[in-house]
Amino acid sequence: MNRQLLSVYGLKWNPFSPELPSEALQWTPPIEHFAWRVENMTREGGFALISGEVGSGKSVAERLVSERLSKNSDLWVRELSRPQARICDFYRELGELFGLTVSPNNRWIGTKSLRERWASHIESVHMRPVVLIDETQEMPPSVLSELRLLASSHFDAHKLLTVVLCGDQRMIAKLETPDLLPVLSRIRARLMLESLPAQDMTRHIKAMFVAAGNPQLMTSELVTTLTEHAAGNWRALMNMGHELLEAAAHRELAKLDEKLFLEVFAVPPTLRPVTKATATRGKR
Repeated sequence: MNRQLLSVYGLKWNPFSPELPSEALQWTPPIEHFAWRVENMTREGGFALISGEVGSGKSVAERLVSERLSKNSDLWVRELSRPQARICDFYRELGELFGLTVSPNNRWIGTKSLRERWASHIESVHMRPVVLIDETQEMPPSVLSELRLLASSHFDAHKLLTVVLCGDQRMIAKLETPDLLPVLSRIRARLMLESLPAQDMTRHIKAMFVAAGNPQLMTSELVTTLTEHAAGNWRALMNMGHELLEAAAHRELAKLDEKLFLEVFAVPPTLRPVTKATATRGKR
């Protein structure tokens, strides 16, 4: 959505965009506690895990953790961008992330170089580098096992990395297979994201409107309708809200309301939700 359309509603940014600025992201107590746990883990290293259903906000939680850790200038925080890569490309990317040229044809030298780089960093700042991996369910089991072996030394007594894995329920099923139980057993901090209650989604979306610059962007009835139809799924709510905002801008509406929702999503009258506003009109 371009700036001209956003200015119509007095918005600094689209509150339903996946590219929300940091100040628009919502810290919940579970995410806050998990980020604190991971921050403390950088002293000793190990694995942490973010999991949940599709659309539950896992990537947002990982982004919040990353931004919190990145505030410490002494801490190396890196994001692995290709979880689906095979072992050769996995080593190439790790090398690039930590300023090394790693030959996938000689993994012994690659392992030695990476471990020496990490050990040097730990010696200077006493914190383990952090590697964050989104969509971990896409990682081949052989690569996850390689990461486990690479991240420690001295008979597993010395941790060289803090690794934050993030993925949906398929990742949990994968970690419970015999080949990956050693990875699962090393997870020291967990964040399990579940469907949000409607009242929590309502509170979050209203806070987003305030941060974006227009607390009155939607009527209360529309906010209630959105949260009810999202059924606890944050991505579903964001997608519907984005579609409504674009439709309102196209129709040059001053405010987004429940009528717009019914028109955009063509909800049959018999299936329309009963809200306080519609119930009051029905009694007249």
